[in-house]
Amino acid sequence: MAEQTRRRSPSPVKGPVGAARRAGRRLTALTGHPVDGVSAVSPTEDGWRVRVDVVEVARIPDTTSLMATYEVDLDHEGRLLQYERVRRYRRCATDD
Repeated sequence: MAEQTRRRSPSPVKGPVGAARRAGRRLTALTGHPVDGVSAVSPTEDGWRVRVDVVEVARIPDTTSLMATYEVDLDHEGRLLQYERVRRYRRCATDD
């Protein structure tokens, strides 16, 4: 008799901090880029939208590292719906 495996349902995301943590983990798993920070979190009709800042290319000195901001959409349970890179920049760059 074949053994059935059960997939655990993820627990619901608890607030903006939970959404930020979950988005960072999902994005790192997909891209392999380490999370440097989160620049925005907002609730949406379907769950959460999180802007995650990552180090795409680490350089020495670190002020010359290439950074990127990804927009990550999660459902209410923290499952990844979609992600997209929305900005790429040098760490030392400032917004105009």
